[in-house]
Amino acid sequence: MGKRKASGAGGDRAVYREFGPADPMARAVPDRPPNQQKLKVEVSRKGRGGKTVTIISGFQHPPDTLSTLAKQLKAQCGTGGTAKEDSIEIQGDHAPKLLELLAAKGYQVKRSGGQ
Repeated sequence: MGKRKASGAGGDRAVYREFGPADPMARAVPDRPPNQQKLKVEVSRKGRGGKTVTIISGFQHPPDTLSTLAKQLKAQCGTGGTAKEDSIEIQGDHAPKLLELLAAKGYQVKRSGGQ
């Protein structure tokens, strides 16, 4: 039998797709201004091996805008983190500082959880 050549790198190999975008990671998210977004800041340790992270959820931004904002917040806190679907995770307990930073950017921010 002959060898098969691989078609282009990362080509769409779907045989059938009825609905949805071609890229499953692309989602239609309205880019709302900060003053129309209600965010929740929470400190969590669950499922992280005892490590503390601050989770900011409720964003309504496209992924590229969210990752840019995450980069700014990580730099302000001097720590690492990541941007997920509609939330940003910052390593460590930085809730008071993040509440202040996000409020200064115009977001409606609320502390969630105890403490």
